[in-house]
Amino acid sequence: MSTAIHEKFESFAEFYPYYLSEHSNRICRELHFVGSTLVLACLVALILTANPWWFPAALVCGYGFAWIGHFAFEKNRPATFRHPLYSLMGDWVMYWQMLTGQASF
Repeated sequence: MSTAIHEKFESFAEFYPYYLSEHSNRICRELHFVGSTLVLACLVALILTANPWWFPAALVCGYGFAWIGHFAFEKNRPATFRHPLYSLMGDWVMYWQMLTGQASF
């Protein structure tokens, strides 16, 4: 679906199938899930401790795991670079779908 890279998406609903196609590798999806879970843990730690260092730790966990998945396993460029808001939304929709069994790991 390489032609979609340069498309302008009119809505998240239009973007999400493209997002999923960019996450066809199981290990990439698993790394996204681990990274997102660690983001949530870091945000809980931030709230509980009021230590601001948990915020950059959350960013490193979320983007680090995802980007390793894309560069090392999916062999593509993360959509975050082209569609940052929709990609962030897609991360959490995919996370919820994986958590609830609506999407596979």
